[in-house]
Amino acid sequence: MKKKVLAAIMAVAMVALTACGAAAPAAGGDAAPAAGGASSSGGGKKVAVAMPTQSSERWMHDGANMKAQLEELGYTVDLQYAEDDVQAQVSQIENMIAAGANCLVIAAIDSDALVNVEQQAKDAGIPVIAYDRLLMNTDAVSYYATFDNKGVGTKIGEYIVQHCGATKDDPKTIELFMGSPDDNNAHMLYAGLMEQIQPLLDDGSLVCKSGQIDFESNNTLRWDQQTAMKRCEDILTRYYADDKLDICACAYDGLSYGCMSALEGAGYTDADWPMITGQDAELMATKHIISGKQTMSIYKDTRLLASKCVTMVQAVLEGAKPEINDTEQYNNGKIVVPSYLCEPVPVDKDNYKEVIIGGGYYTEEQLAE
Repeated sequence: MKKKVLAAIMAVAMVALTACGAAAPAAGGDAAPAAGGASSSGGGKKVAVAMPTQSSERWMHDGANMKAQLEELGYTVDLQYAEDDVQAQVSQIENMIAAGANCLVIAAIDSDALVNVEQQAKDAGIPVIAYDRLLMNTDAVSYYATFDNKGVGTKIGEYIVQHCGATKDDPKTIELFMGSPDDNNAHMLYAGLMEQIQPLLDDGSLVCKSGQIDFESNNTLRWDQQTAMKRCEDILTRYYADDKLDICACAYDGLSYGCMSALEGAGYTDADWPMITGQDAELMATKHIISGKQTMSIYKDTRLLASKCVTMVQAVLEGAKPEINDTEQYNNGKIVVPSYLCEPVPVDKDNYKEVIIGGGYYTEEQLAE
């Protein structure tokens, strides 16, 4: 199935979308040049792209989209995945530098582990662009392309507040399944979420029976589905034997799958199925939204993010300045990294056809398989 999805995305052409103010593929055509529509010979330059894992559908799409768009501009592309092995990613980047990369694009597994190799890139005069995950504690990073990560949490929180029906007279139970502690995005998402739901926790409209509200107790290392499932099983056993869980506030679709497995194992049915959130609008998650197993997800069009990163690469390699829309939020501990933030979009059963199918991300046939 992943191969079919990937093939469909790679085979589409660019049509206007509002998010990011960029272009997005529509079914049945060839990909248009990414960087402002300009063509380029690439000048024989090599772009190295380090991705974290192929176990997540979205990273496969990110890598494939970026490779296709960069090659359209004439660049040679070295795309590698480290399968969430930190040392493997370090070694890959070292080899990319040694092989003569002219620009590095890095979606880090653990950015703190990359500080030394990023310094090697800087010493070699190789510009580094952070992709989706901020590279922390380094001044070697030039730019950052991402979605509005705090905005993702804000939109998840807004959705919960608006749709869960919680009041002081009719409180709802909630448990949080947040992202990886070594990913700055996870911290920002959590901050955005808590700004929205904290008032309801304070007045008793929302109740977290486990008490695991702080990020230190509800994070999920490497965003791992099995870890989320095990934690959800433990929470259901300890705190909900005589009650029901109303809301699983999950920060990523993979975490929602883990919670679904735990809920099914605990005997939850359609009659008492909780609200479940997510992020990335993966194919499986979108199918779950249609069936009612998952309530919503945050749609992040990876074609658009890849396009914005490609324009950064092209600008850097041609001695120009890329488009930036944030110079304040992303302090990595050493510098504030100039960034371009794409806009995340909440999707549920009511709008997935308009947003996802209408945007050409998945087809009705793919969602029906």
